[in-house]
Amino acid sequence: MPRLLLCAALLLVPIGAFAQTPASAAAEKDVRAFIATYNAAYGRNDLDAYFRSFAPDLTQWFPSGRVDLPSYQASWRKYIGSGNRLDGVEVRDLQVQIGPSADTAVATYILRVTTRTVKGEVSTEDNQETDVLFKRNGQWTIVHVNYAPARTAK
Repeated sequence: MPRLLLCAALLLVPIGAFAQTPASAAAEKDVRAFIATYNAAYGRNDLDAYFRSFAPDLTQWFPSGRVDLPSYQASWRKYIGSGNRLDGVEVRDLQVQIGPSADTAVATYILRVTTRTVKGEVSTEDNQETDVLFKRNGQWTIVHVNYAPARTAK
């Protein structure tokens, strides 16, 4: 019986280790708001507001490979500037993990994007997005993005 009680007590230890603190709860709320604002700017084609969400040292993985911030800005501004646009963006199944110091976060979600080309062609696709955020100088900023088409179940 004592061995059973010891095993039960040890099983409870990890649960407490993952309990949310007031700082992590506040950080999660802030990150959720940040992700909503960031994706709303993207969906509005507000490129200045959208690009302010990224750290200057941003790294990204797109289906085409690794992309730095200056390259991404140039290609996306050219795409939108030529008359293409996003008609809608929807964040689905947002999960947020907060680091122990409440100054790092990982946000994962499905991003449903509806695009309208300059020719009027409309398409909607789901993408898996992972954003890594750091809180720097009191502000959340995205330091890494991994963005790929979502796999659908068959």
